Amino acid sequence: MQVLNVNENEAGQRLDKLLSKYLDQAPKSFLYKMMRKKNITLNKKKCDGSERLKEGDEIQLFLSDETIEKFSKKPAVPVLPTRSPEQKTRLSIIYEDEHILLVNKPSGMLSQKAKDTDFSLVEAVINYLIESQHISPAQLRTFRPAVCNRLDRNTSGLVVAGKSLAGLQIMSAVFKDRSLHKYYQCIVAGQVKERQVITGFLKKDAQTNQVTISAGELPDSTPIMTEYVPTSGNERYTLLTVTLITGRTHQIRAHLASIGHPILGDYKYGDPGVNETVRQKYGIRSQMLHSWKLVMPDLPAPLEKISGKTFIAPLPGTFSRVSEGEDFKPFS
Repeated sequence: MQVLNVNENEAGQRLDKLLSKYLDQAPKSFLYKMMRKKNITLNKKKCDGSERLKEGDEIQLFLSDETIEKFSKKPAVPVLPTRSPEQKTRLSIIYEDEHILLVNKPSGMLSQKAKDTDFSLVEAVINYLIESQHISPAQLRTFRPAVCNRLDRNTSGLVVAGKSLAGLQIMSAVFKDRSLHKYYQCIVAGQVKERQVITGFLKKDAQTNQVTISAGELPDSTPIMTEYVPTSGNERYTLLTVTLITGRTHQIRAHLASIGHPILGDYKYGDPGVNETVRQKYGIRSQMLHSWKLVMPDLPAPLEKISGKTFIAPLPGTFSRVSEGEDFKPFS
């Protein structure tokens, strides 16, 4: 027999849904049969799987250890330490409470894995939470921490991860409804003198994972809007603060490139000659785009204490290397 104690990350869902996570190799017909025969009970009473769970509920499994093991896939828990240099990356934590984690993701790291063998920020977060004893390997059967927003592999900056179900749900919702305000910084080719709001239409090619920007609407294209403010620079390069008014795949990179100001180090949308120059002079090997600032909207409990707060991720050293080497002057 085993007893499962429902925690805050498991509360609110149906009993049959939680059982299908815990005994994830078992047919649903088996789970319902065990409930009918009272081999699975809720708070020592007969159940049918439709019950909504509350924190503190007890689920009794009157099953042999062999049966539970047979129908339970062991959670894929990243193991520390590891030999991969990428996996040895320590999280740069900007803010943490019991529900969320704000991380300054380095350039070169995936936000989420694309294939099973990848090591992404999600795995780094899980490693950290296990190491700090915030979550146990067993709890990964029914809840896995995850990121609420994603950045391209070679874009650095702020990513929010949900440590609890409430944190994950609330923060994912404010990213989706765009009530959370996001600001980026980037260095582009050319001199930009004025603040602008630019518009256009973006069309994505799923096969190449590349987008094109057009002035007019095309079939399957989506309207986009980007705002940028020049903050410093010279006649060759400019540091911009960018606000995504809409948020589409590669929007900042492709939109700026489409108006003749590609981001330095962007090998997909950038200028090959400029990229080679800054690679040789400053060692720039990826796009100089950084998710710099997040401004929180009013948030419900249990995240109300960060309502309206601003979080900033320091710029990577590559930015100061270019700005100092080029003797950038601030714009008034």
